[in-house]
Amino acid sequence: MKNGIAQFLCFVTALLLTALSPLSLSAGEPFPMSKQQSVYIPAYSHIYHGNKETPLLLSVTLSIRNIDSENSLTITAVDYYETQGRLLRHFLKEPVTIDPMGSERYIVPQKDTSGGSGANFIVVWHSEKAINPPIMESVMIGTQSQLGISFTSRGRAIKSQ
Repeated sequence: MKNGIAQFLCFVTALLLTALSPLSLSAGEPFPMSKQQSVYIPAYSHIYHGNKETPLLLSVTLSIRNIDSENSLTITAVDYYETQGRLLRHFLKEPVTIDPMGSERYIVPQKDTSGGSGANFIVVWHSEKAINPPIMESVMIGTQSQLGISFTSRGRAIKSQ
């Protein structure tokens, strides 16, 4: 039991170190403005722990934050994919506008295991003029017995204009 907990804590530490690595831009670096992007955001509906690779179910919150202080943006697609790349869900029925400094969220409940350990979102957005691209993150949280975990994954633009 202690060995399994130690392995799990090592796994969590590795995840946190990865999440906190210097992938984001520092305060002094310029960042590219954009009018439109497709963004890939990793998500995990479960992760594995222990020697028997026991799944720990996670709830997933996708957070989309408009960090431009002057311009709105429009989200035209929020799609959720499972580990093998099969589309599971379209979250939007119609476009959603996010005002300057506003945010939106989309949730995959903890009981929904359909995404698997390699789930992801694709979000498509656009604006009338070039703006600071929004920050998109998935936040995963799960508890089981006395075990609890939470971590984030940051999105990455895969297509830009």
